[in-house]
Amino acid sequence: MIVSVGIDIIEVYRIEEAIKRTPRFVERVFTEQEKKYCQEKGKGIFQSYAARFAAKEAFLKALKTGWRGQIKWQEIEVCRKDDGMPYLKVSGNAEAALKEIGANSIHLSISHTSEHAVATVILEKV
Repeated sequence: MIVSVGIDIIEVYRIEEAIKRTPRFVERVFTEQEKKYCQEKGKGIFQSYAARFAAKEAFLKALKTGWRGQIKWQEIEVCRKDDGMPYLKVSGNAEAALKEIGANSIHLSISHTSEHAVATVILEKV
């Protein structure tokens, strides 16, 4: 049963500007694995960061909480399966909030162009 859905879209230039203006942004928002993945993307680095940011925002929207400081950005991590399919790994307060709304499965879809990144999260109780 679907518990909730969240979606987010962001302009890539906004993430690029945030990273260039505030280098600590990357340290605060992204996990080591996410940073490693994005750094390997060469010209696509900012699209990759933007897609991961959109995924985190979409997850928070699906929780119906938004980001209010209780959940740390790094408690929501975008990972990849061997076949390249993205998935979310949550911990800490993010995991507790997921359990609180009765969801036990997370579905993630992300995509980006040179200008926009979008993510959709579906929370489900299976």
